[in-house]
Amino acid sequence: MLQQMNDHYTILDLVIKEHHERAMLDGQIHDVLAVASVMKDIKETLEQKYGPLKRVSVAAAGRALKTERAEATLLIAGKPMMTKEDVKHLELSAVQQAQIKLASQQQEQSHHYYCVGYSVVNYKIDGQEIGSLIDQQGTEATVEVIATFLPKLVVESLLAALQRAGLEMEALTLEPIAAINVLIPPTMRRLNVALVDIGAGTSDIAITDLGTVIAYGMVPIAGDEITEAISDHYLLDFPLAEKAKRELSANETVTITDILGFETEVSRDEMIASISDAIDRLAHAISEEILLLNSGKPPKAVMLVGGGSLTPELPKRLAEKLQLPENRVAIRGIDAIQKLELTPKIAERGPELVTPIGIAIASKQNPVQYITVSVNDQLLRLFDMKALTVGDCLLAAGIPFQKLYGKPGMALVVTVNGQTVTIPGTYGEPPLIVKNGVISSLDEQVHDGDKIVVEKGKDGVPATVQLRDLIDELPCKNVTINGERYKVKATVYRNGQAVSLDNSVNDRDIIVVKMPETIEELLIELHLVEWIQKIKPFTVNINGLSVELKQFSGKIYKNNMETKLHSNFEDGDIIEIENGTDPTVIELATAKNIQLHYSIPITFHGKPLTLSKRIVEVYKEGQLLDETDVIENGSSLELIEKKREPFIFQDVFNYVQIDIPSSASKTFTLLKNGEPVTFYDPIAPGDELQIVWEATSAEMK
Repeated sequence: MLQQMNDHYTILDLVIKEHHERAMLDGQIHDVLAVASVMKDIKETLEQKYGPLKRVSVAAAGRALKTERAEATLLIAGKPMMTKEDVKHLELSAVQQAQIKLASQQQEQSHHYYCVGYSVVNYKIDGQEIGSLIDQQGTEATVEVIATFLPKLVVESLLAALQRAGLEMEALTLEPIAAINVLIPPTMRRLNVALVDIGAGTSDIAITDLGTVIAYGMVPIAGDEITEAISDHYLLDFPLAEKAKRELSANETVTITDILGFETEVSRDEMIASISDAIDRLAHAISEEILLLNSGKPPKAVMLVGGGSLTPELPKRLAEKLQLPENRVAIRGIDAIQKLELTPKIAERGPELVTPIGIAIASKQNPVQYITVSVNDQLLRLFDMKALTVGDCLLAAGIPFQKLYGKPGMALVVTVNGQTVTIPGTYGEPPLIVKNGVISSLDEQVHDGDKIVVEKGKDGVPATVQLRDLIDELPCKNVTINGERYKVKATVYRNGQAVSLDNSVNDRDIIVVKMPETIEELLIELHLVEWIQKIKPFTVNINGLSVELKQFSGKIYKNNMETKLHSNFEDGDIIEIENGTDPTVIELATAKNIQLHYSIPITFHGKPLTLSKRIVEVYKEGQLLDETDVIENGSSLELIEKKREPFIFQDVFNYVQIDIPSSASKTFTLLKNGEPVTFYDPIAPGDELQIVWEATSAEMK
């Protein structure tokens, strides 16, 4: 019993009663009737001295606390700089992930746990750690937290046991908080200190830093581990091993009687050596949990309380594990509790009493109450062990934080000239939170009877954009073609089709902005395709072989220099295009040095005459061509060579018109170089030919 006088406390009485059986395991009441029976016995003992007792201060065991680590990520691409509300939403999302993770391990629903606190391990922007997310920009923001929870079942079973014992709960606290309140006052909590309450089955841990309690934890190893080691090594019944462990703390030798009845006196050093491995396991488990709760670094100091803290050499080994000086790990008893007075009948002063006394004091200084709030017409009873916020209420209601913010509008991903461009939709809106009819925020404090309404934020709008929004200005060039000025602009192609800048962009579009690069592309863009035909190389197929005749091809001049269709052009260029010509058969033969005829010069009746004979015939599609026929570009020709035969006198008549004198008879003589010949006699170059007619008989007379 504790009595408060102003700001001092006096312990009036102390009653300790152990359970007859294991009615509690790991801080959880498993047998409500058995626990209620022990409560009732203590109540009746005290009532015999002090009269009726109706109200009592209680504590939930720290070992019932659950700690879980989790992270949450928020896509922020295209979003304005992050606000304090955005960061709070992200932190609570991570807490909720830890809550869900914990519930899945216990096969329960997440809202069956109270969040009693959390600390941020780190913030990240695009995978890089950063000190603060406020006013940051990037693609995604991430926060990792360590959150601590208390199962609702712990509180509900505690209330049930109190009711059966005829007691009402005046105040509720947590065992680690109780111990911290009396040993580490708020003025000392700016220091990074660990408090470890080592009981029988578990060791409860609390960490302070920056003026507050930042984390709670528990390891399922404590004083019983040492007792079991003594029992196993010396073959002792568990109660006898527990008795030997307690004597070990105060005596240099311990007398034990094993299960075979042999009595042995064991030195303190010998017994410590026999349980050294168990002490190391306990020190290792506690140090690892401290490092986990303290973000991987050792605290400045460690305080040990609870009966298990008296384990020999434990402070020294714990200091070694945490790489701390030995004087930074110490056992603290009730003498360290300020403003506490003890009556003479309170003989016990050890560390095992720190937590019970702390519970009594903390229940007066920092009582934990329940409040009732409404979230979307759902009534909730919250464990008010800290300043509760709207965010805590939403967690308790099981509202998924990740779904509160509106989803970002669908983005468009397009390719512009080979480069991937992402066009984000509008960012989703934050949730609308109203408390008692007034717009509120996640970190605003709540009180008993508050009514909270939360509506999911509106989803963002999908991205919509026109081509002109992606392309600032189309490039253009000015050129002069055959004296006429042209302005050519780049063409925009969407998925291979030319489109205007007024067209909308769709997801996965491939957009190419292309300016004609060559003169040929320029003529196509200007719809002057007929010029391309005119300046194409002149080619014909002769007897199956393709032949190019440049002298008949069109020509291109750029700035007075002959060039090609595939040449580039620049702004301001002057381009001249000359048409090609279609040659005649004789012009083609001359160009290719093809001899269509062979000729000989002669004299006929004293006049020079050239005789010619065709030795090559030109056919197109089976039709014999005349020498003056025109041959088009791309024609297929067949050239057939004829056998070269000598000229005869008769060939002359293909070139001359024979006039028979009126006085001549029908008799004539063919003369070649003055000598008579026949029609079929061959003639050679330079021969002189004549036809001599005989006079008629009348003329002769």
